[in-house]
This record gives sequence, C-alpha cells and structure tokens, in this order.
Amino acid sequence: MGNFIKSVLLDLKNKDFKLEDLIFILPSKRAGVFLKHHLSQLTQYATFVPHILSIEEFVEEISGLKSLNNVDALFKLYNTYSEVSPKDTRESFDAFSSWAQLLLQDFNEIDRYNRDSNAIFDYLKAIKEIDHWSINKDQTDLIRSYLQFWQQLKEYYKVFTETLLNDRQGYQGLIYREAVENLESYIEAHSHKNYVFLGFNALNTCESLIIQGLLKSGSGLIYWDIDNMFLEDNIHDAGLFIRQYLAEWNYYKTQPFHWSTSHYKEKKSIQIISVPKQVGQAKYIGQILENLNVQNHDLKNTAVILGEENLLIPVLNSISEHINKVNVTMGLPLKFVPLASLFDQLFTIHKKNTSRYYFRDVIALISNPSIYNLFESNEGNDLKGILDNIYKNNLVYLSLNELKNIAHKNTHYLIGLLFSSWNDNSKIALQHCSDLIHLIKSNNTLNHLDLEYLYRFHSLFNQISELNNNYKYLNSIACLYKVYNDLLQTETLDFKGEPLEGLQIMGMLESRVLDFETVIISSVNEGILPAGKANNSFIPYDVKRENNLPTYKEKDAVYTYHFYRLLQRAKNIYLLYNTEVDALRGGEKSRFITQMEVEGIHELKHIVVSPEVVLTDKKLKQITKTRAILDRLKELSGLGFSPSSLTNYIRNPIDFYYEKILGVKTFEEVEENIAANTLGSVIHNTLEDFYKPLEGKMLTIVDLQSFKEKIKPTVTKHFKALYREGDFTSGKNLIIFEIAQRYISNFINSEIKQLKEGKLIKILAIEAEEKIELNIEGIPYPIYLTGKVDRIDQIDGVTRVIDYKSGKVSQSKVEIVSWEDITTDYDKYSKSFQVLCYAYMMHQKKRIKLPIEAGIISFKNLNGGFLKFGVKESTRSQKKNQIITEETLSNFEVELKKLISEICNPSTDFIEKELD
Repeated sequence: MGNFIKSVLLDLKNKDFKLEDLIFILPSKRAGVFLKHHLSQLTQYATFVPHILSIEEFVEEISGLKSLNNVDALFKLYNTYSEVSPKDTRESFDAFSSWAQLLLQDFNEIDRYNRDSNAIFDYLKAIKEIDHWSINKDQTDLIRSYLQFWQQLKEYYKVFTETLLNDRQGYQGLIYREAVENLESYIEAHSHKNYVFLGFNALNTCESLIIQGLLKSGSGLIYWDIDNMFLEDNIHDAGLFIRQYLAEWNYYKTQPFHWSTSHYKEKKSIQIISVPKQVGQAKYIGQILENLNVQNHDLKNTAVILGEENLLIPVLNSISEHINKVNVTMGLPLKFVPLASLFDQLFTIHKKNTSRYYFRDVIALISNPSIYNLFESNEGNDLKGILDNIYKNNLVYLSLNELKNIAHKNTHYLIGLLFSSWNDNSKIALQHCSDLIHLIKSNNTLNHLDLEYLYRFHSLFNQISELNNNYKYLNSIACLYKVYNDLLQTETLDFKGEPLEGLQIMGMLESRVLDFETVIISSVNEGILPAGKANNSFIPYDVKRENNLPTYKEKDAVYTYHFYRLLQRAKNIYLLYNTEVDALRGGEKSRFITQMEVEGIHELKHIVVSPEVVLTDKKLKQITKTRAILDRLKELSGLGFSPSSLTNYIRNPIDFYYEKILGVKTFEEVEENIAANTLGSVIHNTLEDFYKPLEGKMLTIVDLQSFKEKIKPTVTKHFKALYREGDFTSGKNLIIFEIAQRYISNFINSEIKQLKEGKLIKILAIEAEEKIELNIEGIPYPIYLTGKVDRIDQIDGVTRVIDYKSGKVSQSKVEIVSWEDITTDYDKYSKSFQVLCYAYMMHQKKRIKLPIEAGIISFKNLNGGFLKFGVKESTRSQKKNQIITEETLSNFEVELKKLISEICNPSTDFIEKELD
C-alpha cells in the first residue's frame, strides 16, 4: 500500500530539502502525528523536528489575531446588536441567540471566501423588499420591523468586525480575511522559510489566495492527493476542486502538478453491508474487527470511520476484549456523556420556575445514576424510601419541604441542591450546578472516567459563569439553558491513547491525509454521507451562487473527495449503511455506493445483515402443582376463596397462580389521574355511609333527600382517604370527582322515583360480609367461600341481592344459557358468576329466603335499572327465568364445586390461557 505522507517526504528528500528546516501545513493537527512518525523512519540521525501546523494555526499566525470561540463571539455580537438596534425593537439575548448563530456562520462564510459584504447584504436587502408579502403602500409595524432587520445586517457586520479587530480578536472567517490582508508583509518578513502544503482539497478563497501567494513567492510547495480517475473525469465530484485549481491558478502554467496517482483501480475487496438500525452497525463493526483479529490482521493499518458521532460509544462497547490497543481520534461530545442527562433533568425541573415539581421529573432526577450513591446513609440507600412515599401517598406534585419531609435527614443538603428554587436567576443556577459537581466528587466510589466527566462539566460551568460575569446577558434560566446546550453540542471529552498503535477510530474529517489498508465506514446513508441539501443560512441559494459562496453542491463534493480518498489506497473496504428509517432520515444507501456500482471498476459484494430470529412456537406457561403450591392452596382454602379470585382463575389460571400462590402484587404507580377502581371504591364507600344506618328499616324519601345534602362532603372524605395526597380540585381529576357525585345523585334520584311510584323498599343489609364452608368430595381439608355483598333489600316483598358496578354493564352480561359455560368464559359470564356466589352464600347462611332476584346496578347504565340474573333457553331466545330458586343455586353449586376441585386438584396444572 502506498502512503501519501511518506511519498511526499521522500520526494522532498530527493529534492535535497532539509526536512527539519521546512514548515509543514496540514489540514488537521491529527495528520501531524503521522507525519512525525514517517519522518522518524526516514531520518537516520538525530535532528530537530520540523515546524508542523494545521491550516487554522498557520492562518492565525499570519493574521496576528486571537481566535474567538463561538460562544464568546455570540456575546460580543450581542454587544454590537444592542449598540446598532433601536432600543424599542431590540430583542432579549435569549431571542437573539436563536438566530445569531446562523448570522455568525454567514459572516464567517463571507469572510472565508473574501466576498464583498456590502454587496451581499445590499443584494439581500433588495430581495427582501421585493419579496415581502404586503401589497399595501403603507407598511405595517411588522413589515417595517422585518425589513429593518435585513437593512441592518450590513451595519451589524461592519461594527462587529471593527470591534473585534480593535481588540485583536476574530472568528475564523475574519482571521482568514485579515491573513490575506497581511500576507504580503508576512512573506517579506519570513522570506527565508519554506512552506509545504499537503493533502488539501476544498480551499476557501482566503486559503487559495494565501497558498498561491506563497507559491508565487517561491516560498511554498503544495502536494495534492488525487487519483487520475477523479481528476480526468470532468463530472466526478471527488476531483471538482482540484480540477478548478489546475485550470485557474497561474502557478500551474509554469510548474508541474504534484500529485495524481492511479491507486483507485487497483484490486480491492469491497463489501457493501446493509444493517438495520445504528446499534446494528456498531455490533457488526465489532464482529468485523473480531474476525480481522482472529485472522492476525494488522489492526494498526485499520481505521473505523464513523459517519455519525453518536455511534462512538456503541462501537467502543462492541469491540472485543481481545483487541486491547484502540486509539480514538474523535472526541466524545459532552452531550453523550452520562452526566449530561443529570443536568438536563435539573434544567427541565427549574426552567418553569415553580415551587412544586411534577413527580415524574422528580423521580427521573433523583434516580439518575450519577447521584444514586449520594442517597446512602447508615440505614441504607434512602432513595427507595422516597420513591415508596411518593407512590404510597399519590404525590403528583411535590415541593421542596415535602421532599425533605419524606427524605432522610442526611440527604437534606442534596435535596436542597436539587430542588431549591433557582428563582429564574442564572447566577443561582450556576452556583447550584457547581456545588452539585463538588458534592458528587466527594463520593469515594468514582472511577477515573467519572472524575474526568466531572472535571469537563466543572470547566463548562466555569466558562459560562465567566461569560455571565463579563456580559450579564444570561437573565433567565431559559437563556442560560440555551447557552449551556450550545456549548454542550460543541465541547468534547478527548481520549488519550497511542495514535500510532492499534485500531484507529475517527470521524470522516479526522481521516484527511491518512491512509489505511483496511477501512470500515459506517452510516454510508443518503443524508449523512453526503449530508444533502440542508441550507442553514440567511443567504438564499441564488445569492450564494451569484457571489460564489459554497452551496450544498460544494459541501457534498467535499465529502465525496474524503470518501473516495479513503478508498484510493485501501485494500479491504467495508461500507455499512442503515436500512431502517430513523426519525426524519430514510434507510436509503448513499449515492456514493450507487456511483461505485455504476462505475463497475470493482466487484462489490453485497451483504444483508439481520439479527438471527429463531422461530419458536409460542408455548403457554404451565405450572405443575408442587407440595409447596398445594400447601398454599390449603392455606387459601382455609382463608376462603372470594368470587373475584375465582373469576380471576376463570380468566387466566396463571394470573391466579401469580397473585394468590406467589403473592405477586401489581406495581404501585402514582395514580396521576383517578383510576376506575378508586372511583368505584369511593362510590361503594359513600353509599355504605348513607345506607348502613338504615339496615332493617323501610327506605323513605326524607332519608334519601338527606343523603343528597351529604354527597359532596362524603365523596370528598373518601377521595381524600383513597387518593391520599393526590389533587382532585382541577383538570381530569376534578371531572372524575364530579362524575362520582353525579353517579350517586342519579342513583338516589332513581330510588326516590321508585318510592314516588308506590314501591316499598326495605334495606336488609349493606356490605354484608359472609364466609361459608363447602364440602367438596375428594378434597381432604375444609374449603371456604367468602365475600361481601354490596346490598340486600326487599322491593314490594321480593328479596334482591345487589352488586354495584361503577362501569357500564349490559343485561346480556348477567344472562346464561348453559350452566357449564359459567366457569369457562370470563368476558361473558363473570358478572353472573359473582352475583350467584353472593346469592349462594346468603342462602347458605339463611340470611335470605328463596325465591329471590340477584343482579347488578350499573352506575354508568342506571337507565337499565336493576339488571337481573337470568337463565335463557337459547342465545336468541327472549324468554328467560330471572327468579333464583333452589334449583338455580343447586345447578350453580355443581359448577362452583367443579371449579374449586380443579383449582385444588394436585394433578391439574395451572395452564395459561391465550388472551386477546
């Protein structure tokens, strides 16, 4: 495999240059490490290392300006904006920062391409004056404000750049423009030096002028790295820029071109691998590397190029432990560091500037792994106690004091740091974040990586604090969060490693000038490589074309060059792309792959990778009754089976096993909105309060009228008891609270109506709880049936056993055709089974005399009245027997005992039912 850097050094040596006297200018700092490495291999004696600079460092040296980072530039631009804009139209820093980054990018681009800013902004203003939407002669305030913004862009640029130049500072574009201005004097002052530019491709205008100036003065040499195939193909984007320089630079009218090579057409193994999802790509990259390692492949000449930076952690986690030398060139963006989630949750809570916090936000914050250990006390970790308290007391919104009341005293300082109000004050917020970092650092369980994370966030908040002290523009938490988030997107955690040893992992731009024998590139998807038609700029496409500013076409050509340059000298190439649609991106392979297919130069091996899916028949769970289970069933039998537990078995025996045998409880979640079972319990308890004192008495209209006055306080009492600290004074909960009152009021009204119609109603029992023994053949221990009947009454001498239901029940749900079905179909017959259980128990205890009626009162179907149990001759028959006699209960008893015999039978397993 040929190597570009080594070839350049050999050529310079053959031309009798003293390498140690040269100044090498490279596209990135990364390439300088490899240049030194190759230089050491070519040098046989001790010598000084030549001066090696990245192009940004070199241009900064020529300009004499100090580089500003984006955030500093943003604050200084707001100074300019405040100075230029009228006070009555001036936006806050928060609003300004939402569009100012875009403006800085445009300033940067105009300067880097050395364009006339006045001409561009005048052109842009003229376009906007034509484009604005009003046809009226008199402009509205909105239109005037809109046009004023475009008119002032030129002034923003002028004042901003003048201010920076006076301070000897500059953003990247201004530094480039100033370097061009200073170039002639710089060349004169450094005429004895020789500059070597190598590995460049897409030069902005300033870079082009600087390099041409040095070439013209005889102080410079430039080495390109382009394959003849791309250079000679007039439409191939990989050679777009170098073809332009070859045609337009005066230097090439008299000097030879260095270099074009012919490596691309050499034999290569190229695999195109389609993989579902990003994590699938990471896992498959790990598999490729493991295979290469097993084959004793030299991983030092292997590079993993990540098309998307968020694949870094998944890829690192997918690399086999047998590969022990890995060098990560790209930094890990701080937004992907675990600690970032802690501060994001902290800002989420405090952005609203409220004294009460939503329980889900609270739980997310205090459960964050970064602070979990801070809840440790002598009694254990206090976090579980806090969470249990929130769930138990139904705390939907919590204040600082409420949190302290349910937390251990040892954690009060931490609770205060997390939940003390920031009062929409950025200074308080920054202090709390800094104090939290120091508190986490005091934990002795942190490893070196955790400490590195803390240090980087400590530095980040210090940087923001310094900006806030200098400029005082961060006047709200929302504004602070925006600046924090902007920094979080750009700041990285750099990895330390041996850059010349082992596997190399890098981004596409870090690969410039470097050559590898084996290349693995991820995310070779359209919209990623290349990025496509994104145009984040105030300057429209046509204005950019008119002024020779780069558009998406030129930006795509940049990545086309980098992509193909990586392939030029490589022998083994793996190109992975995501086949699945993620967010707004489709799972479409990149045009680069299609282009390679059309070229037909190399044989491309296509591989479709998918997780191995084992097709297995779904097996329903089956639990054999062990001695322990049988002992538990004997215990349950003694306590008594309730109608609801028996219907639970009918619905699904495996649920009965989990709940009654294993004692597995449903997870207790905060009841954010009042649940149906809570509503039902409130209605039951309220009616019990009203009717219990009337047992054995005739119901009167006076009694019922008195109940109506007590509905609201009684319902309120029971909601407070069941819903605990939950709020039902607003929102959906208030509606449910009103529904409970309405249900009860409607029920009482229906009773009043019956009395007015002349019916006589006598209350026999309310919430009557009974337990009876069943003698079941084949079961050697006592069996009990237990339950609580909502109401037993007499109406015109007919005894009724009544079960209340807060949900909607129709008449068909309390009717049967065949007795065998009552213990097999839960959906159709569970209501019938329950009311017959109650009637059977009351009859066995001689609390009622047959014949009777049994049924349901549905509060959501009160118009249906008392829904009586009945036996029909057929499903279509309208004829039914709704009187419960000895025969009815005898038939039910047979099915009831069969069901309990099945439950207690040692030979009958608990078999899961397949539910819809």
